[in-house]
Amino acid sequence: MVENILLNPNLAYLFLVGGFSMALIAIVTPGTGVLEITAFFSLLFAGYAVYSLPINYWAVIILLLSVIPFIWAVRKSGKLIYLVLSILAILIGSVYIFRGDNWWQPAVNPILALVVSVLTGGFFWVVASKTLEANAVIPSHDLGIIIGEEGEAKSDIHHEGSVQVHGELWTARSNEPIPSGSIVRVIGRDGFILEVQKNNG
Repeated sequence: MVENILLNPNLAYLFLVGGFSMALIAIVTPGTGVLEITAFFSLLFAGYAVYSLPINYWAVIILLLSVIPFIWAVRKSGKLIYLVLSILAILIGSVYIFRGDNWWQPAVNPILALVVSVLTGGFFWVVASKTLEANAVIPSHDLGIIIGEEGEAKSDIHHEGSVQVHGELWTARSNEPIPSGSIVRVIGRDGFILEVQKNNG
């Protein structure tokens, strides 16, 4: 019974879109833990369906490639065209990933696919475009003076996490694991991402 539910293409499609969306949002706002865990289990359920149901491999490739322009848009270039390409790739790849009677015919209910595509596309557009707008704002103070300052890790930090410095929340990176609540020192800055290390003093 449970297996039949999990192998329903419509439910698997919802798990896939939801998990993929949360994973990409976690890239923009890393360190909370909730998004990452929820995305993991959603993609786990979707992965079982992908493994068990007939799929279009070309759609899987499109879905995986959609990550590249998304990261490039929000972390590097700041150009909305890459965001548009990413959203289109996510929608096309997720809708067509489960094979219908013909290669061009998705197994997902078209009405469900339309509603989810509109909601997901709109959500990504709002969240990512707001992130790009925030990154494009020229700060009114010299960010260089933040190097050497102390702050507090607001999440576990390894490759990425969150720290609070001078009352502001920043995305941070560290080469070594830093537990949440630790006092950290800023040793560098890459755009709006701080390089930190644990202050053992």
